This record gives sequence, C-alpha cells and structure tokens, in this order.
Amino acid sequence: MKIDLHLHLDGSLRPHTVWELAREQGIVLPAATEEELVSSLRVPEDCRSLTEYLERFDLPLLVLQKAEAVERVTYELVEDLSKQGLTYAEIRFAPQLSTKQGLAQKEVVQAAVRGLDRALADFPSIRAGLILCFMRGAENSVNEATLEAAKQYLGKGVLAVDLAGAEALFKTADYEELFKKVREAEVPFTIHAGEADGPESVRKALEFGTKRLGHGVRAIEDKELIEQIIRDRVTLEVCPISNLHTKLAKNVHEHPIRRLFDMGVRVTVNTDNMTVSNTCLDREYAFLKEYYGFTDAEIAAMNEYAEEAAFMKF
Repeated sequence: MKIDLHLHLDGSLRPHTVWELAREQGIVLPAATEEELVSSLRVPEDCRSLTEYLERFDLPLLVLQKAEAVERVTYELVEDLSKQGLTYAEIRFAPQLSTKQGLAQKEVVQAAVRGLDRALADFPSIRAGLILCFMRGAENSVNEATLEAAKQYLGKGVLAVDLAGAEALFKTADYEELFKKVREAEVPFTIHAGEADGPESVRKALEFGTKRLGHGVRAIEDKELIEQIIRDRVTLEVCPISNLHTKLAKNVHEHPIRRLFDMGVRVTVNTDNMTVSNTCLDREYAFLKEYYGFTDAEIAAMNEYAEEAAFMKF
C-alpha cells in the first residue's frame, strides 16, 4: 500500500509537458532546451528559501490557463503515480490560479475531472481524487467560488477543499467565516497549517474542525497542542524533503518527523511537489530510512494512518 495525501498538481508537472504546452501556447520560456528548463522547475538540493522554492511554480501556472492543459496534466500525473505503484492519491490545486485567461473556476475543475476520469479508466490499479485549494490572500468572493465548484463536483472527482498559500502573512484565523460555510455545506476539508506559521495557526485550524493538517509539524513547539492532536486523532500530512527545501527545517537533523511519530502522532508521508522537489514516495521512504531510522513496518503504519484519513473511503 502506497498512499500520497498531499500532492500539488502544479508542482508535479512533467518538464517535457511544460515545454510542449509553452510551445503550443506561444509562451516564451527562459530556457533554450528541455534540459535547461528543468532548472526552472526544480529546486537545487541546497534550496536557500521558501521564496526560491515558490518561484518554481511560475512556469507551470503560465501553461495551466487552458482547459486542455489542465486536463492533460491531471491525466499525466495519475498515470505517473500509477506507474510508481501508488494505490491511492489525493491531488490538490487552486482552480482560481488558472483563470487569468478567461476560464471560470468551474471550467478549470471540469477539465481536471475529465483528466482524472480518463486516467482512472486507463490505469485501474490506482484510486485518486481532487482537493480544491482556497488561497490565502485571495478575495472572499474568489474563495467562495472555489467552494461552489467543490460543492458542484463533490463526489464526482472532487473529494475536499484545502486552504493554501502564505500562511505567515495571511493568518488562519482570518478564514473563520469561510470554513463556517464549508462546514455548513458538509464539504470535507484539510488545512495547510503549522508550516510557515506556528502553533497558533494549527490551533485555529483545529478549532475550525479539521481532522487533517497540511504539514502541521510546527505543532511540536507546543506540548499541549501535540497532546490534543494525539487525543483527537488528527492526521499530519508531512512532506519531509519539501520541508527541507522550504526551510521549515534548517537541516535534516532538525526535522521533527521521528519525534512526532514516536510520540504517537498520526504521521503520514507525502511528496508535496514531485517535480519541484525532484521526489516520489519511494525517495521519501528511502530518505526516512537513511536519516531517521524508520523501518518498513513503521512506514507501513504511516500508510495505514493515511488510509484511515483518506477522504475517499476504502
């Protein structure tokens, strides 16, 4: 069993596809060859900051302004995951980020669902669904349009919603009314919290009712908060290699995943952005074994946590 609960579509595009889509759409790329393009899509292992990391999303978003492109990359990502041996994946993206050339959010979601449905038909060994992201800093009306799209396609490819973006700049507490509407609509949700901001962000996400946290690792800074997470069986969607690239952890020895797991936190292992971080689940597992001494049995236990926390019931 191999499960990825935290995987961003726009951070996991094939470089060859970005190259082709850019040529089809007349977009000028900062690279003369596909090989050179890779450095614009992937961070170096010694990535210096979150800012450097986020720059790698600029090109993917440029080519994801057409419905056909959204459909294609969704299909290809499910294909890639199937070939990697995954049994289940939740793919998240913010449809509002693909509306710069006139697409409505619902049209973006429709395109992603088409790609998802085609891929699931062609690759029956994997199950997968979509999570639609609200964006911190976006206008309320824009995030509410994302919610409307989620409501329309819930159970038809869409599994849940999420809150992503600049956590330190736009506090989780600012989205209380939005998540009140999410709960009223009975749409499942997860929240990015405890990555760029500290325990207070996590605490507020839990107050909203989430049972899953995107990253969530900074909860370890507050003992009572960790006790609450354990008691309430909250699942952490941890992305170890990405966390090092974004400088959530300054170095490999400071990442708290081993301590969190040993405390009894329901930790899951995920890739976050396969292209940006040049990773896959097998690489994440090898990383955990090499640097933190995780065993195959412990990795299997984390996949069991992921199965239990999945928005699609097995």
